[in-house]
Amino acid sequence: MHSSANLNELQNTASGVGLAHGKSILIGEHSVVYGAPAIAFPLPDLQVRATVQHSAAPVLLSEVYSGPLSNAPARMSPPLTAMRESAKRFDLDPAAISLTIDSPIPVERGLGSSAAVATAVVRATASLAGVELTELDRFNLVQYAEHIAHGTSSGLDAHAVVATGPLLFRGGVPKLLRNKKEVTLVIADTGTPGKTSIAVGGVRALRENRPQLITVLIERLAALTESAEAALGAGDHELLGGIMTEAHATLNELGVSSHELNKLVRDAIAAGALGAKMTGGGLGGCTISLARDPADARRIELALRSAGAVCTWVSTLQQTAQ
Repeated sequence: MHSSANLNELQNTASGVGLAHGKSILIGEHSVVYGAPAIAFPLPDLQVRATVQHSAAPVLLSEVYSGPLSNAPARMSPPLTAMRESAKRFDLDPAAISLTIDSPIPVERGLGSSAAVATAVVRATASLAGVELTELDRFNLVQYAEHIAHGTSSGLDAHAVVATGPLLFRGGVPKLLRNKKEVTLVIADTGTPGKTSIAVGGVRALRENRPQLITVLIERLAALTESAEAALGAGDHELLGGIMTEAHATLNELGVSSHELNKLVRDAIAAGALGAKMTGGGLGGCTISLARDPADARRIELALRSAGAVCTWVSTLQQTAQ
Protein backbone atom coordinates (compact mmCIF):
# COMPACT_ATOMS: atom_id res chain seq x y z
CA MET A 1 0.00 0.00 0.00
CA HIS A 2 1.02 3.64 -0.43
CA SER A 3 2.68 5.48 2.46
CA SER A 4 1.32 8.52 4.30
CA ALA A 5 4.28 10.50 2.98
CA ASN A 6 3.21 9.75 -0.57
CA LEU A 7 -0.38 10.72 0.23
CA ASN A 8 0.77 14.02 1.75
CA GLU A 9 2.86 14.71 -1.32
CA LEU A 10 -0.10 14.00 -3.61
CA GLN A 11 -2.27 16.38 -1.63
CA ASN A 12 0.22 19.24 -1.88
CA THR A 13 1.07 19.29 -5.59
CA ALA A 14 -0.68 20.67 -8.62
CA SER A 15 -2.99 18.17 -10.25
CA GLY A 16 -4.92 17.51 -13.41
CA VAL A 17 -8.33 15.84 -13.41
CA GLY A 18 -10.06 13.98 -16.23
CA LEU A 19 -13.50 12.40 -16.54
CA ALA A 20 -15.14 9.82 -18.82
CA HIS A 21 -18.06 7.39 -18.57
CA GLY A 22 -18.98 3.80 -19.31
CA LYS A 23 -20.78 2.47 -22.33
CA SER A 24 -22.94 -0.46 -23.38
CA ILE A 25 -23.80 -1.94 -26.74
CA LEU A 26 -27.49 -1.31 -27.16
CA ILE A 27 -27.61 -3.56 -30.21
CA GLY A 28 -25.35 -4.95 -32.92
CA GLU A 29 -22.59 -6.76 -31.04
CA HIS A 30 -21.08 -9.56 -33.12
CA SER A 31 -22.94 -8.57 -36.29
CA VAL A 32 -20.75 -5.43 -36.41
CA VAL A 33 -17.77 -7.75 -37.00
CA TYR A 34 -19.33 -8.67 -40.36
CA GLY A 35 -20.05 -5.15 -41.55
CA ALA A 36 -23.45 -4.59 -39.96
CA PRO A 37 -24.08 -1.45 -37.88
CA ALA A 38 -24.09 -1.34 -34.08
CA ILE A 39 -25.46 1.20 -31.62
CA ALA A 40 -23.33 2.10 -28.61
CA PHE A 41 -25.04 3.68 -25.63
CA PRO A 42 -23.27 6.02 -23.19
CA LEU A 43 -23.70 5.25 -19.49
CA PRO A 44 -23.25 8.74 -17.99
CA ASP A 45 -23.95 7.57 -14.45
CA LEU A 46 -20.94 5.23 -14.52
CA GLN A 47 -18.38 8.01 -14.33
CA VAL A 48 -14.62 7.52 -14.13
CA ARG A 49 -12.32 10.11 -12.57
CA ALA A 50 -8.54 10.19 -12.97
CA THR A 51 -6.14 12.53 -11.21
CA VAL A 52 -2.47 12.99 -12.11
CA GLN A 53 0.10 14.91 -10.10
CA HIS A 54 3.78 15.70 -10.28
CA SER A 55 5.62 13.45 -7.87
CA ALA A 56 9.23 12.62 -6.96
CA ALA A 57 8.08 9.18 -5.81
CA PRO A 58 5.26 8.23 -8.20
CA VAL A 59 2.48 5.99 -6.96
CA LEU A 60 -0.62 4.49 -8.49
CA LEU A 61 -3.78 4.57 -6.37
CA SER A 62 -6.67 2.43 -7.60
CA GLU A 63 -9.04 -0.29 -6.51
CA VAL A 64 -6.99 -2.87 -8.40
CA TYR A 65 -3.58 -1.82 -7.09
CA SER A 66 -2.18 0.87 -4.80
CA GLY A 67 1.55 1.32 -4.37
CA PRO A 68 4.71 2.42 -6.15
CA LEU A 69 4.01 2.98 -9.79
CA SER A 70 7.11 0.99 -10.73
CA ASN A 71 5.63 -2.14 -9.10
CA ALA A 72 2.21 -1.93 -10.78
CA PRO A 73 0.95 -5.28 -12.13
CA ALA A 74 0.69 -6.02 -15.85
CA ARG A 75 -3.10 -5.61 -15.81
CA MET A 76 -2.55 -1.90 -15.13
CA SER A 77 -0.53 -1.51 -18.35
CA PRO A 78 -3.37 0.09 -20.39
CA PRO A 79 -3.98 3.11 -18.11
CA LEU A 80 -0.26 3.50 -17.45
CA THR A 81 0.38 3.45 -21.18
CA ALA A 82 -2.25 6.17 -21.60
CA MET A 83 -0.53 8.27 -18.94
CA ARG A 84 3.00 7.78 -20.27
CA GLU A 85 2.12 8.37 -23.90
CA SER A 86 0.10 11.46 -22.93
CA ALA A 87 2.91 12.79 -20.76
CA LYS A 88 5.38 12.44 -23.63
CA ARG A 89 2.92 14.05 -26.05
CA PHE A 90 2.45 17.04 -23.71
CA ASP A 91 6.14 17.44 -22.75
CA LEU A 92 5.84 16.08 -19.22
CA ASP A 93 8.19 13.60 -17.55
CA PRO A 94 6.24 10.30 -17.43
CA ALA A 95 8.56 8.99 -14.70
CA ALA A 96 7.60 11.80 -12.33
CA ILE A 97 3.80 11.60 -12.29
CA SER A 98 1.49 9.87 -9.82
CA LEU A 99 -1.92 8.59 -10.89
CA THR A 100 -5.18 8.08 -8.99
CA ILE A 101 -8.05 6.19 -10.64
CA ASP A 102 -11.59 6.19 -9.27
CA SER A 103 -13.82 3.96 -11.40
CA PRO A 104 -17.14 2.22 -10.68
CA ILE A 105 -16.96 0.20 -13.92
CA PRO A 106 -16.07 -3.49 -13.52
CA VAL A 107 -13.46 -4.89 -15.87
CA GLU A 108 -14.19 -7.51 -18.54
CA ARG A 109 -17.93 -6.83 -18.50
CA GLY A 110 -18.37 -5.07 -21.84
CA LEU A 111 -18.98 -1.69 -20.22
CA GLY A 112 -15.97 0.14 -21.63
CA SER A 113 -13.83 0.12 -18.50
CA SER A 114 -10.44 0.26 -20.23
CA ALA A 115 -11.42 2.99 -22.70
CA ALA A 116 -13.14 5.10 -20.02
CA VAL A 117 -10.15 4.89 -17.67
CA ALA A 118 -7.70 5.64 -20.49
CA THR A 119 -9.77 8.64 -21.60
CA ALA A 120 -9.95 10.02 -18.07
CA VAL A 121 -6.18 9.57 -17.72
CA VAL A 122 -5.44 11.29 -21.04
CA ARG A 123 -7.71 14.19 -20.14
CA ALA A 124 -6.14 14.48 -16.69
CA THR A 125 -2.61 14.51 -18.12
CA ALA A 126 -3.53 17.21 -20.65
CA SER A 127 -5.04 19.23 -17.81
CA LEU A 128 -1.85 18.89 -15.74
CA ALA A 129 0.18 20.08 -18.72
CA GLY A 130 -2.17 22.99 -19.33
CA VAL A 131 -2.83 21.76 -22.86
CA GLU A 132 -6.13 22.07 -24.70
CA LEU A 133 -6.77 18.48 -25.77
CA THR A 134 -8.07 17.93 -29.29
CA GLU A 135 -10.49 15.10 -29.96
CA LEU A 136 -8.05 13.53 -32.42
CA ASP A 137 -5.23 13.55 -29.85
CA ARG A 138 -7.52 12.07 -27.21
CA PHE A 139 -8.69 9.29 -29.53
CA ASN A 140 -5.19 8.39 -30.72
CA LEU A 141 -3.77 8.30 -27.19
CA VAL A 142 -6.66 6.20 -25.90
CA GLN A 143 -6.17 3.77 -28.78
CA TYR A 144 -2.59 3.16 -27.63
CA ALA A 145 -4.01 1.86 -24.37
CA GLU A 146 -6.90 0.02 -26.04
CA HIS A 147 -4.56 -1.95 -28.30
CA ILE A 148 -2.75 -3.15 -25.18
CA ALA A 149 -6.01 -4.01 -23.43
CA HIS A 150 -7.63 -5.80 -26.37
CA GLY A 151 -4.91 -6.61 -28.88
CA THR A 152 -6.80 -4.75 -31.59
CA SER A 153 -9.53 -2.20 -31.07
CA SER A 154 -12.24 -1.00 -33.45
CA GLY A 155 -12.36 2.40 -31.78
CA LEU A 156 -16.01 2.03 -30.80
CA ASP A 157 -15.32 2.18 -27.07
CA ALA A 158 -12.97 5.15 -27.39
CA HIS A 159 -15.75 7.11 -29.08
CA ALA A 160 -18.60 5.89 -26.87
CA VAL A 161 -17.03 6.75 -23.50
CA VAL A 162 -17.17 10.48 -24.34
CA ALA A 163 -20.40 10.49 -26.36
CA THR A 164 -23.35 12.65 -25.30
CA GLY A 165 -25.90 10.41 -27.00
CA PRO A 166 -26.34 7.08 -28.78
CA LEU A 167 -23.76 6.37 -31.49
CA LEU A 168 -24.42 4.44 -34.66
CA PHE A 169 -21.15 2.72 -35.49
CA ARG A 170 -20.66 1.54 -39.05
CA GLY A 171 -17.36 0.76 -40.77
CA GLY A 172 -15.36 2.35 -37.98
CA VAL A 173 -17.23 5.66 -38.28
CA PRO A 174 -19.46 6.92 -35.41
CA LYS A 175 -22.61 8.95 -35.98
CA LEU A 176 -24.56 10.63 -33.19
CA LEU A 177 -28.18 9.51 -33.24
CA ARG A 178 -31.30 11.42 -32.32
CA ASN A 179 -32.76 10.25 -29.03
CA LYS A 180 -36.23 11.78 -28.72
CA LYS A 181 -36.93 10.78 -25.11
CA GLU A 182 -34.90 10.20 -21.97
CA VAL A 183 -33.76 6.57 -21.81
CA THR A 184 -33.13 4.71 -18.56
CA LEU A 185 -31.24 1.43 -18.54
CA VAL A 186 -30.61 -1.05 -15.76
CA ILE A 187 -27.26 -2.80 -16.05
CA ALA A 188 -26.87 -6.12 -14.24
CA ASP A 189 -23.63 -8.02 -13.77
CA THR A 190 -23.72 -11.82 -13.88
CA GLY A 191 -20.47 -11.89 -11.91
CA THR A 192 -18.75 -13.79 -14.70
CA PRO A 193 -16.27 -12.00 -16.97
CA GLY A 194 -17.22 -11.76 -20.62
CA LYS A 195 -15.25 -13.87 -23.07
CA THR A 196 -15.28 -11.74 -26.19
CA SER A 197 -12.46 -13.43 -28.09
CA ILE A 198 -13.92 -16.90 -27.46
CA ALA A 199 -17.40 -15.75 -28.46
CA VAL A 200 -16.13 -14.08 -31.65
CA GLY A 201 -14.15 -17.20 -32.50
CA GLY A 202 -17.20 -19.38 -31.94
CA VAL A 203 -19.31 -17.30 -34.32
CA ARG A 204 -16.51 -17.42 -36.91
CA ALA A 205 -16.31 -21.21 -36.67
CA LEU A 206 -20.09 -21.51 -36.95
CA ARG A 207 -20.02 -19.25 -39.99
CA GLU A 208 -17.53 -21.58 -41.67
CA ASN A 209 -19.58 -24.67 -40.87
CA ARG A 210 -23.10 -23.26 -41.29
CA PRO A 211 -22.73 -20.10 -43.41
CA GLN A 212 -26.40 -19.87 -44.38
CA LEU A 213 -27.54 -19.86 -40.75
CA ILE A 214 -25.05 -17.21 -39.69
CA THR A 215 -25.92 -15.04 -42.68
CA VAL A 216 -29.58 -15.11 -41.69
CA LEU A 217 -28.80 -14.24 -38.06
CA ILE A 218 -26.40 -11.42 -38.97
CA GLU A 219 -28.94 -9.94 -41.38
CA ARG A 220 -31.60 -10.15 -38.67
CA LEU A 221 -29.38 -8.28 -36.21
CA ALA A 222 -28.62 -5.64 -38.85
CA ALA A 223 -32.33 -5.13 -39.48
CA LEU A 224 -33.02 -4.92 -35.74
CA THR A 225 -30.30 -2.30 -35.38
CA GLU A 226 -31.92 -0.14 -38.06
CA SER A 227 -35.27 -0.56 -36.31
CA ALA A 228 -33.70 0.43 -32.99
CA GLU A 229 -32.32 3.60 -34.58
CA ALA A 230 -35.82 4.49 -35.77
CA ALA A 231 -37.38 3.68 -32.39
CA LEU A 232 -34.88 5.94 -30.59
CA GLY A 233 -35.58 8.76 -33.01
CA ALA A 234 -39.33 8.38 -32.52
CA GLY A 235 -39.14 7.93 -28.75
CA ASP A 236 -41.00 4.62 -29.04
CA HIS A 237 -39.68 2.72 -26.05
CA GLU A 238 -42.21 -0.08 -26.25
CA LEU A 239 -40.90 -0.86 -29.72
CA LEU A 240 -37.28 -0.43 -28.64
CA GLY A 241 -37.76 -2.86 -25.75
CA GLY A 242 -39.19 -5.51 -28.05
CA ILE A 243 -36.27 -5.04 -30.44
CA MET A 244 -33.79 -5.52 -27.61
CA THR A 245 -35.42 -8.75 -26.47
CA GLU A 246 -35.51 -10.09 -30.03
CA ALA A 247 -31.86 -9.18 -30.47
CA HIS A 248 -31.00 -11.17 -27.35
CA ALA A 249 -32.82 -14.20 -28.69
CA THR A 250 -30.84 -13.89 -31.92
CA LEU A 251 -27.54 -13.59 -30.03
CA ASN A 252 -28.52 -16.68 -28.08
CA GLU A 253 -28.99 -18.50 -31.39
CA LEU A 254 -25.50 -17.35 -32.34
CA GLY A 255 -24.23 -19.15 -29.25
CA VAL A 256 -22.79 -16.11 -27.48
CA SER A 257 -25.19 -15.88 -24.53
CA SER A 258 -25.08 -17.97 -21.36
CA HIS A 259 -27.42 -19.50 -18.80
CA GLU A 260 -26.75 -16.59 -16.40
CA LEU A 261 -27.37 -13.95 -19.07
CA ASN A 262 -30.57 -15.65 -20.24
CA LYS A 263 -31.85 -15.86 -16.67
CA LEU A 264 -31.28 -12.17 -15.96
CA VAL A 265 -33.01 -11.24 -19.23
CA ARG A 266 -36.06 -13.33 -18.26
CA ASP A 267 -36.05 -11.93 -14.73
CA ALA A 268 -35.87 -8.33 -15.99
CA ILE A 269 -38.85 -8.79 -18.29
CA ALA A 270 -40.78 -10.53 -15.50
CA ALA A 271 -40.04 -7.49 -13.31
CA GLY A 272 -41.61 -5.16 -15.88
CA ALA A 273 -38.73 -4.17 -18.16
CA LEU A 274 -39.81 -3.13 -21.65
CA GLY A 275 -37.02 -5.31 -23.00
CA ALA A 276 -33.67 -6.78 -22.06
CA LYS A 277 -30.59 -8.32 -23.63
CA MET A 278 -26.97 -9.20 -23.08
CA THR A 279 -24.47 -6.46 -23.90
CA GLY A 280 -20.96 -6.86 -25.23
CA GLY A 281 -19.05 -9.96 -26.24
CA GLY A 282 -21.11 -12.41 -24.21
CA LEU A 283 -20.50 -15.81 -22.57
CA GLY A 284 -20.61 -13.77 -19.37
CA GLY A 285 -20.65 -10.10 -18.51
CA CYS A 286 -23.76 -7.95 -18.20
CA THR A 287 -27.33 -7.48 -19.33
CA ILE A 288 -29.10 -4.20 -20.04
CA SER A 289 -32.82 -3.72 -19.42
CA LEU A 290 -34.99 -0.86 -20.66
CA ALA A 291 -37.10 0.80 -17.96
CA ARG A 292 -40.06 3.13 -18.42
CA ASP A 293 -38.55 5.69 -16.06
CA PRO A 294 -36.02 5.91 -13.19
CA ALA A 295 -38.59 4.79 -10.58
CA ASP A 296 -39.38 1.70 -12.67
CA ALA A 297 -35.65 1.11 -13.04
CA ARG A 298 -35.20 0.92 -9.28
CA ARG A 299 -37.85 -1.80 -9.06
CA ILE A 300 -36.19 -3.77 -11.86
CA GLU A 301 -32.82 -3.29 -10.21
CA LEU A 302 -34.05 -4.73 -6.91
CA ALA A 303 -35.64 -7.68 -8.70
CA LEU A 304 -32.40 -8.46 -10.56
CA ARG A 305 -30.36 -8.32 -7.37
CA SER A 306 -32.79 -10.75 -5.77
CA ALA A 307 -32.48 -12.95 -8.86
CA GLY A 308 -28.73 -13.24 -8.45
CA ALA A 309 -27.13 -10.24 -10.16
CA VAL A 310 -23.81 -9.57 -8.44
CA CYS A 311 -24.05 -5.84 -9.01
CA THR A 312 -26.50 -3.47 -10.69
CA TRP A 313 -26.46 0.12 -11.89
CA VAL A 314 -29.06 2.50 -13.25
CA SER A 315 -28.03 4.99 -15.94
CA THR A 316 -30.24 7.60 -17.56
CA LEU A 317 -29.40 9.23 -20.88
CA GLN A 318 -31.10 12.53 -21.57
CA GLN A 319 -32.77 13.23 -24.88
CA THR A 320 -30.59 14.45 -27.71
CA ALA A 321 -31.60 16.25 -30.87
CA GLN A 322 -29.95 16.66 -34.24
